[in-house]
Amino acid sequence: MVGFAEHKAELDKIGVSVVAASIDTGDESKKVAKEVNFPVGEGVTRNIADALGSWWEDRRQIIQPSEFILGADNNVIASSYADGPLGRMQADDVVKLINFYESR
Repeated sequence: MVGFAEHKAELDKIGVSVVAASIDTGDESKKVAKEVNFPVGEGVTRNIADALGSWWEDRRQIIQPSEFILGADNNVIASSYADGPLGRMQADDVVKLINFYESR
């Protein structure tokens, strides 16, 4: 998430808003939110993960990374689901993708 905070100026320039959410609540979620410059929701549950089509890990009771890029019409134009640290969207790649879509 910090990578998206570091690319905020580029994302703002192309009209991208970033929002994140976590299973954490209270002080733990506030700690995560202090590291970034965009809203961070808290308390993601299995029901929310299921509604997103995300992977829920029963052993640790966590949602695995689920990332979505929404178009101006709020439809999903790209998504990424991961079961660990590999395969996550990177902010610079999102900038390139949005610029590519805009050029079409």
